[in-house]
Amino acid sequence: MHTHFMEKIVIIGSGCAGLTAAIYTARAGFKPVVIEGLLPGGQITTTTTVENFPGFPDGIEGYDLIDAMRRQAEKFGAQFRAGVVEEFEHDGTLSRLKIEDEWLETRSLILACGAVPRYLGIEGEQSLIGRGLTACATCDGAFYRDVPVCVVGGGDSACEEAQFLTRFASKVYLVHRRDTLRASRIMAERALANPKIEPLWNTTIVRYLVNDDGNVRGVVLRDTQNGAERELAIECVFMAIGHDPSSHAFRGKVTTSSEGYILQSHDSTATNLAGVFAAGDVADSRYRQAITAAGQGCAAALDAGRYLDANV
Repeated sequence: MHTHFMEKIVIIGSGCAGLTAAIYTARAGFKPVVIEGLLPGGQITTTTTVENFPGFPDGIEGYDLIDAMRRQAEKFGAQFRAGVVEEFEHDGTLSRLKIEDEWLETRSLILACGAVPRYLGIEGEQSLIGRGLTACATCDGAFYRDVPVCVVGGGDSACEEAQFLTRFASKVYLVHRRDTLRASRIMAERALANPKIEPLWNTTIVRYLVNDDGNVRGVVLRDTQNGAERELAIECVFMAIGHDPSSHAFRGKVTTSSEGYILQSHDSTATNLAGVFAAGDVADSRYRQAITAAGQGCAAALDAGRYLDANV
């Protein structure tokens, strides 16, 4: 094991937040090192057409958007390496990261490691993401106009996503494993009062039904009380059962919320540790959009640059 000295900026994550931070810090001459993580490019690479990222009136494939951002960062001198953070140390001024048995030291660190949506763990589920299975109604709802869809969950997010989807879908089934919603009263009342939303109580999805093109055409539902199963014809399943921020390697040192989201200072992307900044979904439990992640990546890059100018 050896230590690689001494980076000015290391960025953890290669989604929209991390790549935007890489573009800005590379263009400023800091030669950032980007650690790509388990899913290079982040969750957006599992999306087919992205229609709501500014500048692409005809939409763009998620992979193509990330590829263009990466090439732009490389053009300005960003360096990329595969791997995930295994251990993290901070001595008050410097950060040390263990990546594949090598310790990397940096004067400034941007945590843009994202968050992972929760799914049901059904066999073959991961292969259906982007093919009638998604965790973002805002991203993908407009692709399902005038067809039935379902939302899985019973909290505020599920109710909000179900209501949003009524703008497009012909019918929105709200699949919940209990007989009452756990959402706040006002959110639950709004969802249940919408004539296009039909709750399916005491119900879980146990299997996806797929058409010849490999896209979801329906689901098999199971009644949690009597075990009876039935098929439901829908064209997309929207998961709304929460996200898990990818902050595990930094917890206990970087201050997080009870859910694991990294907390930023009230007026910047700074964390509680000197020289450590956070951007994107790992710090954002509310918006979780590609464009907001990119914006935070820009802000973190500017904050990190100012920190280095003042302290190095």
